[in-house]
Amino acid sequence: MASMKLSAPPATSQWIGGGRSTFERRVSMLPMVRRGAVAPIRAGAYTDELVQTAKSIASPGRGILAIDESNATCGKRLASIGLDNTETNRQAYRQLLLTTPGLGDYISGAILFEETLYQSTTGGKKFVECLRDENIMPGIKVDKGLVPLPGSNNESWCQGLDGLASRCAEYYKQGARFAKWRTVVSIPCGPSALAVKEAAWGLARYAAISQDNGLVPIVEPEILLDGDHAIERTLEVAEKVWSEVFFYLAENNVMFEGILLKPSMVTPGAEHKAKASPETIANYTLTMLKRRVPPAVPGIMFLSGGQSEVEATLNLNAMNQSPNPWHVSFSYARALQNSVLKTWKGLPENIDAAQKALLVRAKANSLAQLGRYSADGEAEEAKKGMFQKGYTY
Repeated sequence: MASMKLSAPPATSQWIGGGRSTFERRVSMLPMVRRGAVAPIRAGAYTDELVQTAKSIASPGRGILAIDESNATCGKRLASIGLDNTETNRQAYRQLLLTTPGLGDYISGAILFEETLYQSTTGGKKFVECLRDENIMPGIKVDKGLVPLPGSNNESWCQGLDGLASRCAEYYKQGARFAKWRTVVSIPCGPSALAVKEAAWGLARYAAISQDNGLVPIVEPEILLDGDHAIERTLEVAEKVWSEVFFYLAENNVMFEGILLKPSMVTPGAEHKAKASPETIANYTLTMLKRRVPPAVPGIMFLSGGQSEVEATLNLNAMNQSPNPWHVSFSYARALQNSVLKTWKGLPENIDAAQKALLVRAKANSLAQLGRYSADGEAEEAKKGMFQKGYTY
């Protein structure tokens, strides 16, 4: 397939009023380091393991299955097919997903909710062992959710740093090898400098603590799709957010070779009057990443953020039409699970069909990671958007 020849989006100022970003200003003030005196960043006793874990997850043609929804959110998914939100039903659904034969051909990591990390199949086999048998790395959601941020413009911050080290150590013992912490940034709400700094600092502290306890941190400041803004505004905010994130990651001595990123794609707001093509989204997103993300980072694992299953796959495919400095792949929840749920309907006799539906979506995104996906033959259901205003995870 021919490479796309697209002009780069214009450079954007990092803060309202122009000028250099916080990251650029602070870096310019750092003293020059004597040549040959730079010591490598080490992540404690786990350095080599963290690098290997990150490389394994960022392997060609594979990405992440995110099934770390809270029990409340999982309950909403189950309610959509008429099931009660009970532990038995949550376990049955997660068993369907995690025991799908051949899943490891397309999936390299699975993010679990704490309940799932400790669960087993009805036959008594730990879910972690099911994943290991498919060469899939078990991961774990470690944040404690979003709460209002005092002093901000109706924005949120992510809690969970208290006790994080001991939780990470326990998750490692249970078999988890990577972690996820999701915070959000809202464009309609500003974003305020306070909210951006809080998001960046929290992600950096979490990343350092995770690495110190053997878990590869997924760094995820989700820029919400909510709003009617143009794609240029999303680019401006994304560059602002990621400049802050990488400044604080460096300040906390986080080893970049042992992290993964989970960014939002650079798209117009969900309520913007004009939709952007996959090629335009790829162009803006890759421009932002090349301006902000060091090549030392092994993998960029995009979130779907309410895009339709097909949209998320087409956009990923467009980003892999030419070589990138990092593994560019997926970490999808709804964009991998929507068809599965609707096929399963909570009926035991539909399990095989639902697992096949999961493999169809996983294979489609595997092909997109390799730049070989085509939407020909996709079902209409897979083309339906899943954006929900004010969505909570």
